[in-house]
Amino acid sequence: MSTKIAIIFYSTYGTNHGIALEAARAAEAAGAEVRLRRVRETAPSEVVEGQQAWREQLEKMQDIPEVSLDDMEWANGYFISVPTRFGVPASQFRAFVDTLGPLWQSGALANKAVTATTSAQNPHGGQETTLQSIYVTAMHWGSVIVAPGYADPVKFEDGGNPYGYSCTPGPLDETGRKSVEFQARRLVEYAGKLAR
Repeated sequence: MSTKIAIIFYSTYGTNHGIALEAARAAEAAGAEVRLRRVRETAPSEVVEGQQAWREQLEKMQDIPEVSLDDMEWANGYFISVPTRFGVPASQFRAFVDTLGPLWQSGALANKAVTATTSAQNPHGGQETTLQSIYVTAMHWGSVIVAPGYADPVKFEDGGNPYGYSCTPGPLDETGRKSVEFQARRLVEYAGKLAR
């Protein structure tokens, strides 16, 4: 059985899009079958249109399918990357989570591996609580959390968040790339074990 990883992200200005692309590359390199999926934009169109950078980022991602219930059922592991909003995941991601009741009730989300990453405007702007919030949701699903911890030396280089890679806005630097790669490889390893 192949390891199937859904890379699920929401990105307003591009940071989490970049993380998701690197995670997809690393998961494929580790032998997984990958679906790259974005979370649907739920902000009012006039708000998005009113900010050039937001509008341009949304246009840049139009070729990436929106995540669906089918993607969640298909995968044996989830790599989630969403920005922090007031110390918790962005509301767009939470709105998607709220559609998962039927899968949760049927047990279709149980025993699947989950890892998460995030970004925030400030290094202490709620990154850890955002990841913990995602993991609390995963516990309700019956999923298995695959946090990076300090299982690789890169965690002592990237800011040291043991719950998952976290950063401030902008493109991934080399350390960020290595950290995301480690976290994606770790997810593939454990998702594969759970799937067997």
